[in-house]
Amino acid sequence: MTFVDTHTHLFVKQFDEDQSEMIERAIAQKIEIMLLPNIDSSTIDSMIALEKKFPRNCHAMMGLHPCSVKEDFQSELQVVKEWLEKRSFCAIGEMGLDLHWDQTFYEQQKLAFTQQCEWAYDLDLPIVIHSRKATQEAIDLLKQMGLRRPKGVFHCFGGTLDEAKQIMDMGFYMGIGGVVTFKNGGLKEILSQIPLTSVVLETDSPYLAPTPFRGKRNESAYIRQIATTIASIYKTEEEIIAKVTTENAKKLFPKVFGNEEDKSTDK
Repeated sequence: MTFVDTHTHLFVKQFDEDQSEMIERAIAQKIEIMLLPNIDSSTIDSMIALEKKFPRNCHAMMGLHPCSVKEDFQSELQVVKEWLEKRSFCAIGEMGLDLHWDQTFYEQQKLAFTQQCEWAYDLDLPIVIHSRKATQEAIDLLKQMGLRRPKGVFHCFGGTLDEAKQIMDMGFYMGIGGVVTFKNGGLKEILSQIPLTSVVLETDSPYLAPTPFRGKRNESAYIRQIATTIASIYKTEEEIIAKVTTENAKKLFPKVFGNEEDKSTDK
């Protein structure tokens, strides 16, 4: 029984003091694959360094987070483009839309979203979508892309059942993390109506730690708490959750499991 944490920021400063020990804890809990979504140009070096330290377990993405889309977003996108040309990544992400915080650069967010989707399609890479308070808006942008729409996942899914159905109709997955364990999170009722074949597991560490760690630093080992809750929702065994969600991750992120390309920058 093994798990995949499809979304975990293990390279950020919150893990500076015990990064290796924290990853070893995850591996001991059978979380053997951890996917690292980039944030912006300031996080690339630490992300790549972690991947080099744990090459069998940690796999980097490349993208620009919507909360990092500011006046200089074109120069940030250029950095993403240069890295995509330099080496292989398992996905383009974390990218998307965010209407929860500052909406000043929403139009720029949409431009960055579309550009990264185009790169993903051309490179045959999945996209990892951040869509806080903007799930329908992200769905609408994807629908506009028609035949040039990439595949991907709505990370930290928190939308409505109707939005979930639209996501599944496009062939996208939904990333489910610690929120599903919250007593009043509202996600359990929706998840019970979504087939497990459309779900992947994630922690979004160091954020959104599951119960009983809520409010503390999250880490990839806590996938087990998330899986236990999901097993109760689907009235099945944790082993089934592990098997199905890992198979889903293999379909979504084939480069992680197929080793089609070398990650070397010597190209």
